[in-house]
Amino acid sequence: MKYQDLISEFEAQLEALETCTDDILYKAETGIAYTKKCINSLRKEVIKNGFDSIEEEISFFKHIKPQILSKLIYYAKLFNIESKRPRSSSKFQVKYLNRQINRLQVFFNDNLEFYHYYRRGATTLDEQYFVRGKSDLRATTETFHLSIDENFSSSQDGTVATIMAYDMLIVYLQQEIEKLENHTDNQKIDLMKHSSKLFWTGSKTELIELIYALQSSGAINSGTADIKEMALLFEQVFNVDLGNYYHTFIEIRARKGSRTKFLDRLQETLLNRFEESDA
Repeated sequence: MKYQDLISEFEAQLEALETCTDDILYKAETGIAYTKKCINSLRKEVIKNGFDSIEEEISFFKHIKPQILSKLIYYAKLFNIESKRPRSSSKFQVKYLNRQINRLQVFFNDNLEFYHYYRRGATTLDEQYFVRGKSDLRATTETFHLSIDENFSSSQDGTVATIMAYDMLIVYLQQEIEKLENHTDNQKIDLMKHSSKLFWTGSKTELIELIYALQSSGAINSGTADIKEMALLFEQVFNVDLGNYYHTFIEIRARKGSRTKFLDRLQETLLNRFEESDA
Protein backbone atom coordinates (compact mmCIF):
# COMPACT_ATOMS: atom_id res chain seq x y z
CA MET A 1 0.00 0.00 0.00
CA LYS A 2 1.20 3.53 -0.77
CA TYR A 3 2.57 5.44 2.25
CA GLN A 4 2.76 2.21 4.30
CA ASP A 5 6.43 2.70 5.24
CA LEU A 6 5.73 6.24 6.41
CA ILE A 7 2.71 5.15 8.47
CA SER A 8 4.55 2.16 9.96
CA GLU A 9 7.43 4.37 11.10
CA PHE A 10 4.97 6.85 12.60
CA GLU A 11 3.06 4.14 14.49
CA ALA A 12 6.33 2.71 15.84
CA GLN A 13 7.24 6.17 17.18
CA LEU A 14 3.89 6.49 18.95
CA GLU A 15 4.14 2.99 20.39
CA ALA A 16 7.58 3.79 21.83
CA LEU A 17 6.24 7.08 23.19
CA GLU A 18 3.37 5.36 25.01
CA THR A 19 5.75 3.02 26.84
CA CYS A 20 8.61 5.42 27.64
CA THR A 21 6.83 7.58 30.24
CA ASP A 22 3.67 8.08 32.30
CA ASP A 23 3.86 11.87 31.88
CA ILE A 24 0.68 12.50 29.89
CA LEU A 25 1.54 16.11 28.99
CA TYR A 26 4.93 15.04 27.64
CA LYS A 27 3.24 12.29 25.62
CA ALA A 28 0.77 14.79 24.19
CA GLU A 29 3.40 17.39 23.27
CA THR A 30 5.73 14.82 21.71
CA GLY A 31 2.81 13.11 19.94
CA ILE A 32 1.83 16.44 18.38
CA ALA A 33 5.40 16.94 17.09
CA TYR A 34 5.58 13.41 15.64
CA THR A 35 2.18 13.76 13.99
CA LYS A 36 2.89 17.15 12.43
CA LYS A 37 6.08 15.74 10.92
CA CYS A 38 4.22 12.74 9.48
CA ILE A 39 1.42 14.91 8.05
CA ASN A 40 3.98 17.19 6.38
CA SER A 41 5.65 14.16 4.80
CA LEU A 42 2.30 12.86 3.58
CA ARG A 43 1.43 16.25 2.11
CA LYS A 44 4.72 16.43 0.18
CA GLU A 45 4.07 12.97 -1.29
CA VAL A 46 0.53 13.88 -2.34
CA ILE A 47 1.55 17.22 -3.88
CA LYS A 48 4.48 15.60 -5.70
CA ASN A 49 2.85 12.40 -6.97
CA GLY A 50 -0.91 12.99 -6.85
CA PHE A 51 -3.26 10.04 -7.35
CA ASP A 52 -3.67 7.57 -10.20
CA SER A 53 -7.46 7.47 -9.91
CA ILE A 54 -10.49 8.93 -8.14
CA GLU A 55 -10.74 5.69 -6.15
CA GLU A 56 -7.18 6.08 -4.88
CA GLU A 57 -7.86 9.70 -3.88
CA ILE A 58 -11.05 8.70 -2.03
CA SER A 59 -9.19 5.94 -0.20
CA PHE A 60 -6.47 8.36 0.88
CA PHE A 61 -8.80 11.04 2.24
CA LYS A 62 -11.28 8.59 3.75
CA HIS A 63 -8.83 6.23 5.43
CA ILE A 64 -5.13 7.14 5.29
CA LYS A 65 -5.01 10.86 6.09
CA PRO A 66 -7.65 10.66 8.89
CA GLN A 67 -5.63 7.85 10.48
CA ILE A 68 -2.76 10.31 11.00
CA LEU A 69 -4.70 13.55 11.41
CA SER A 70 -6.85 11.98 14.15
CA LYS A 71 -3.71 11.57 16.27
CA LEU A 72 -2.93 15.29 15.96
CA ILE A 73 -6.47 16.19 17.07
CA TYR A 74 -6.32 13.58 19.85
CA TYR A 75 -3.01 14.79 21.31
CA ALA A 76 -3.94 18.47 21.02
CA LYS A 77 -7.27 17.91 22.83
CA LEU A 78 -5.60 15.60 25.35
CA PHE A 79 -3.02 18.27 26.22
CA ASN A 80 -5.75 20.88 26.61
CA ILE A 81 -7.89 18.64 28.83
CA GLU A 82 -5.08 17.33 31.04
CA SER A 83 -3.37 20.71 31.47
CA LYS A 84 -6.63 22.12 32.87
CA ARG A 85 -7.52 19.04 34.94
CA PRO A 86 -8.18 20.10 38.56
CA ARG A 87 -5.51 19.17 41.09
CA SER A 88 -8.11 18.37 43.72
CA SER A 89 -10.29 15.55 45.00
CA SER A 90 -11.20 12.47 42.98
CA LYS A 91 -14.80 13.65 43.08
CA PHE A 92 -14.01 16.94 41.33
CA GLN A 93 -11.69 15.24 38.84
CA VAL A 94 -14.41 12.75 37.90
CA LYS A 95 -16.89 15.61 37.49
CA TYR A 96 -14.43 17.48 35.25
CA LEU A 97 -13.67 14.42 33.10
CA ASN A 98 -17.38 13.62 32.66
CA ARG A 99 -17.95 17.21 31.55
CA GLN A 100 -15.24 16.77 28.90
CA ILE A 101 -16.93 13.59 27.62
CA ASN A 102 -20.23 15.45 27.31
CA ARG A 103 -18.53 18.21 25.30
CA LEU A 104 -17.03 15.66 22.92
CA GLN A 105 -20.45 14.02 22.46
CA VAL A 106 -21.84 17.35 21.23
CA PHE A 107 -19.66 17.01 18.12
CA PHE A 108 -21.28 13.68 17.24
CA ASN A 109 -24.75 15.18 17.69
CA ASP A 110 -23.87 18.17 15.50
CA ASN A 111 -22.61 15.87 12.73
CA LEU A 112 -25.15 13.09 13.11
CA GLU A 113 -25.97 12.66 9.41
CA PHE A 114 -22.34 12.29 8.33
CA TYR A 115 -21.52 10.27 11.46
CA HIS A 116 -24.11 7.64 10.50
CA TYR A 117 -22.91 7.69 6.87
CA TYR A 118 -19.34 7.01 7.97
CA ARG A 119 -20.19 4.46 10.65
CA ARG A 120 -22.36 2.29 8.41
CA GLY A 121 -19.61 2.15 5.76
CA ALA A 122 -21.66 3.93 3.09
CA THR A 123 -19.93 4.91 -0.17
CA THR A 124 -22.57 6.66 -2.32
CA LEU A 125 -21.35 10.18 -1.45
CA ASP A 126 -17.63 9.39 -1.22
CA GLU A 127 -16.77 11.41 -4.31
CA GLN A 128 -18.44 14.47 -2.76
CA TYR A 129 -16.85 13.95 0.63
CA PHE A 130 -13.35 12.65 -0.15
CA VAL A 131 -12.20 14.22 -3.41
CA ARG A 132 -10.41 17.56 -3.38
CA GLY A 133 -12.25 20.62 -4.60
CA LYS A 134 -15.71 19.42 -3.54
CA SER A 135 -16.90 21.91 -0.93
CA ASP A 136 -19.51 20.96 1.66
CA LEU A 137 -21.35 23.73 3.47
CA ARG A 138 -22.37 21.27 6.17
CA ALA A 139 -18.77 20.94 7.38
CA THR A 140 -18.62 22.24 10.95
CA THR A 141 -16.50 25.15 12.09
CA GLU A 142 -14.67 22.72 14.40
CA THR A 143 -13.14 20.95 11.39
CA PHE A 144 -13.15 23.84 8.92
CA HIS A 145 -9.69 25.04 10.00
CA LEU A 146 -8.36 21.60 9.03
CA SER A 147 -9.48 22.07 5.43
CA ILE A 148 -7.72 25.28 4.40
CA ASP A 149 -5.09 23.49 2.27
CA GLU A 150 -7.06 22.76 -0.91
CA ASN A 151 -4.25 20.63 -2.35
CA PHE A 152 -4.25 18.33 0.68
CA SER A 153 -7.85 18.34 1.91
CA SER A 154 -11.28 17.04 1.01
CA SER A 155 -14.46 18.38 2.54
CA GLN A 156 -14.82 15.63 5.16
CA ASP A 157 -11.43 14.04 5.89
CA GLY A 158 -11.16 16.39 8.89
CA THR A 159 -14.56 15.25 10.15
CA VAL A 160 -13.53 11.59 9.91
CA ALA A 161 -10.29 12.38 11.76
CA THR A 162 -12.24 14.21 14.47
CA ILE A 163 -14.64 11.28 14.91
CA MET A 164 -11.68 8.91 15.32
CA ALA A 165 -9.89 11.28 17.71
CA TYR A 166 -12.95 11.86 19.88
CA ASP A 167 -13.63 8.12 20.07
CA MET A 168 -10.08 7.67 21.41
CA LEU A 169 -10.46 10.56 23.84
CA ILE A 170 -13.74 9.25 25.25
CA VAL A 171 -12.15 5.84 25.86
CA TYR A 172 -9.18 7.52 27.58
CA LEU A 173 -11.40 9.72 29.76
CA GLN A 174 -13.62 6.78 30.75
CA GLN A 175 -10.52 4.81 31.78
CA GLU A 176 -9.27 7.75 33.86
CA ILE A 177 -12.66 8.01 35.60
CA GLU A 178 -12.60 4.28 36.33
CA LYS A 179 -9.09 4.55 37.80
CA LEU A 180 -10.12 7.41 40.07
CA GLU A 181 -13.23 5.59 41.30
CA ASN A 182 -11.43 2.28 41.83
CA HIS A 183 -8.53 3.99 43.59
CA THR A 184 -10.87 5.52 46.16
CA ASP A 185 -12.73 2.23 46.70
CA ASN A 186 -9.50 0.20 47.02
CA GLN A 187 -8.07 2.74 49.44
CA LYS A 188 -11.06 2.35 51.73
CA ILE A 189 -10.74 -1.46 51.66
CA ASP A 190 -6.98 -1.34 52.37
CA LEU A 191 -7.41 1.06 55.28
CA MET A 192 -10.11 -1.12 56.86
CA LYS A 193 -7.67 -4.05 56.95
CA HIS A 194 -5.32 -2.28 59.35
CA SER A 195 -5.92 -1.18 62.92
CA SER A 196 -3.82 1.40 64.76
CA LYS A 197 -2.90 1.66 68.44
CA LEU A 198 -2.62 5.43 68.19
CA PHE A 199 -5.38 7.68 69.52
CA TRP A 200 -5.99 11.35 68.80
CA THR A 201 -6.22 13.08 72.16
CA GLY A 202 -6.66 16.62 70.86
CA SER A 203 -9.98 17.98 69.66
CA LYS A 204 -11.55 16.88 66.38
CA THR A 205 -11.47 20.50 65.21
CA GLU A 206 -7.71 20.60 65.69
CA LEU A 207 -7.21 17.46 63.62
CA ILE A 208 -9.46 18.79 60.86
CA GLU A 209 -7.46 22.04 60.83
CA LEU A 210 -4.28 19.99 60.45
CA ILE A 211 -5.72 17.85 57.62
CA TYR A 212 -6.83 20.88 55.62
CA ALA A 213 -3.46 22.55 56.19
CA LEU A 214 -1.59 19.49 54.90
CA GLN A 215 -3.86 19.21 51.86
CA SER A 216 -3.53 22.93 51.08
CA SER A 217 0.26 22.86 51.41
CA GLY A 218 0.66 20.46 48.49
CA ALA A 219 2.88 18.25 50.65
CA ILE A 220 0.75 15.15 49.95
CA ASN A 221 0.41 13.93 46.36
CA SER A 222 1.51 17.41 45.19
CA GLY A 223 -1.78 18.86 46.43
CA THR A 224 -4.01 16.43 44.52
CA ALA A 225 -4.96 14.35 47.57
CA ASP A 226 -8.69 14.22 48.25
CA ILE A 227 -9.79 15.65 51.63
CA LYS A 228 -12.18 12.72 51.98
CA GLU A 229 -9.35 10.21 51.48
CA MET A 230 -7.12 12.06 53.93
CA ALA A 231 -9.88 12.31 56.54
CA LEU A 232 -10.53 8.57 56.22
CA LEU A 233 -6.82 7.83 56.68
CA PHE A 234 -6.52 10.01 59.80
CA GLU A 235 -9.69 8.47 61.25
CA GLN A 236 -8.19 5.00 60.79
CA VAL A 237 -4.73 5.92 62.08
CA PHE A 238 -5.92 7.82 65.14
CA ASN A 239 -9.10 5.86 65.90
CA VAL A 240 -11.36 8.90 65.74
CA ASP A 241 -14.62 9.77 64.00
CA LEU A 242 -14.27 13.25 62.50
CA GLY A 243 -17.96 13.60 61.68
CA ASN A 244 -18.88 16.36 59.22
CA TYR A 245 -15.36 17.69 58.68
CA TYR A 246 -16.48 20.02 55.87
CA HIS A 247 -18.92 21.77 58.21
CA THR A 248 -16.18 22.04 60.83
CA PHE A 249 -13.88 23.59 58.22
CA ILE A 250 -16.52 26.26 57.54
CA GLU A 251 -16.61 27.00 61.27
CA ILE A 252 -12.80 27.30 61.32
CA ARG A 253 -12.95 29.78 58.43
CA ALA A 254 -15.51 31.85 60.35
CA ARG A 255 -13.35 32.20 63.48
CA LYS A 256 -12.71 35.61 64.95
CA GLY A 257 -9.05 36.42 65.43
CA SER A 258 -6.61 33.72 64.33
CA ARG A 259 -8.19 31.07 62.09
CA THR A 260 -5.18 28.77 62.55
CA LYS A 261 -5.18 28.34 66.34
CA PHE A 262 -3.89 24.78 66.33
CA LEU A 263 -1.20 25.46 63.73
CA ASP A 264 -0.10 28.52 65.72
CA ARG A 265 0.17 26.35 68.83
CA LEU A 266 2.13 23.69 66.93
CA GLN A 267 4.63 26.30 65.81
CA GLU A 268 4.92 27.70 69.32
CA THR A 269 5.46 24.33 71.00
CA LEU A 270 8.04 23.25 68.39
CA LEU A 271 9.99 26.49 68.78
CA ASN A 272 9.94 26.00 72.56
CA ARG A 273 11.35 22.52 72.08
CA PHE A 274 14.13 23.89 69.89
CA GLU A 275 15.02 26.45 72.59
CA GLU A 276 15.03 23.78 75.32
CA SER A 277 17.25 21.55 73.19
CA ASP A 278 19.65 24.42 72.51
CA ALA A 279 19.89 25.41 76.18
